[in-house]
Amino acid sequence: METVGSFEAKTHFSALLERVAKGETITITKHGVPVAKLVPANAPAKRSREEVLRDLEEFGKGRSLGGLTFRQLIDEGRRF
Repeated sequence: METVGSFEAKTHFSALLERVAKGETITITKHGVPVAKLVPANAPAKRSREEVLRDLEEFGKGRSLGGLTFRQLIDEGRRF
């Protein structure tokens, strides 16, 4: 994996995209600190409905709405 500074990434973006399309992964840094990663885009694997629901249930465990009701959230969303 190669590291490239943000200025170089900006000036050579097309060339970097070509390299990524061929399978490389490139990390972009700003002042030496990694801030982004260019990776090849692959088609996401299809997940079953059951897997998605299981993940959503797991995500929701231990989370709350902080005392708000769904109606309050809906009304708040309609204000904008």
